[in-house]
Amino acid sequence: MSTKFDLYLGLGSNLGDRRGNLLEALKRLDAGLGVSHDAVSDFVETEPWGFDSDDRFLNAVVRYALDVPCGTDMPRFAHDILDLCKSVEKEMGRTGGPEYDADGNRIYHSRIIDIDILIFGDLHIDDDDLKIPHPLMQKRDFVMVPLRQIYR
Repeated sequence: MSTKFDLYLGLGSNLGDRRGNLLEALKRLDAGLGVSHDAVSDFVETEPWGFDSDDRFLNAVVRYALDVPCGTDMPRFAHDILDLCKSVEKEMGRTGGPEYDADGNRIYHSRIIDIDILIFGDLHIDDDDLKIPHPLMQKRDFVMVPLRQIYR
């Protein structure tokens, strides 16, 4: 027996073939999750958020309807999904991890691909490396505009 959970991921790219990067990430995520996404928003062009760059982003939100076996450790499963997202980023050429300034504020950079877990069912996680729902999504139009297109 299993339960269906909607997983929403935010995708962004501002280097190289941005559209191609998003499509490649979708293909790799489908393969890694073992299921095809059931919805993807429009690709939205946006200014960089949190840093200056001449390279505009292309952003999207994708939804997966995941069948999760009853009794699954959901926080562990969410961390496995995070590991998949980070693996896809690395395979596609993203380098380095998060950086912070002396005051603890995140330092953002241009990137070939960025994949964030936004929402996973009604799961709430507040770990150092994973926060669900994503704590900054409400402040980011580049997340909320495409999310509203496919949210159910």
